[in-house]
Amino acid sequence: MSYEEILKAVFPLLEGADLASCMAVCKKWRDIAQDDYFWKCVCAKRWPSICKRRDPPTVTYYKLYQTFYKRQGRQILLPPRLSFDNLEFFIDIWTEDKLIFSEVVPGPALHTGIKSPPPGICDRLRFQLEGPDCKMTLPVEPGFKVPLSETVSVLVLVGRKDSNRVACIINKSIFDYIDRTSYRAMAFDYLGLSPAHPFVPGIRAWISLLFMDDRNDSVIDVFGIEMDFCDAAKSRDEVLWLLDILDWK
Repeated sequence: MSYEEILKAVFPLLEGADLASCMAVCKKWRDIAQDDYFWKCVCAKRWPSICKRRDPPTVTYYKLYQTFYKRQGRQILLPPRLSFDNLEFFIDIWTEDKLIFSEVVPGPALHTGIKSPPPGICDRLRFQLEGPDCKMTLPVEPGFKVPLSETVSVLVLVGRKDSNRVACIINKSIFDYIDRTSYRAMAFDYLGLSPAHPFVPGIRAWISLLFMDDRNDSVIDVFGIEMDFCDAAKSRDEVLWLLDILDWK
């Protein structure tokens, strides 16, 4: 059996990435591997129903594999239409029916965040605050204490100064999860998006109360607030695009 016959026996058994690698070995291998029968074998493993047709739905099965099997790179976003300079955030926090925190936070202040985490916080929380993802953080000065025996809720609105419109990010959600390993109390709500984007459901906004480790299991000593959309948006531009498609009123 010649080596060409061996290749023709082996190539139908290969995965697409391996067959593509064989095309880079030499001109002879490339000429053999370009036979569309081998690519039909590859496509039959991925899309069996496609191969029930007499002819491929594209020009060749090789073209079909190239078009739909390749991994999509990270999408490059256009520059966002919003900017943090044009936004302001309204944050209100209650314990039961008592208001314990209420601030109007300019967008740039929330985006700039906590530049210098206070001494005494745990290493895990410090690492998260200093990470590359876009996290909107706000130092709370002076801090406040929250009794864990009481229900703590939060409401966050965002306003656009260019159009005097407001959207809801978090609607009276409860801080019902305490992460003692990273010293944060967490609440979330599902974003209300514009009806113009009906196929983007289930995106959560998270807000956290960041607290010190004071060895007190009944009260948390809050020094900062963090908000993020890590389910869907991690970079600054992604966050701004996500805010842009909220249901603005």
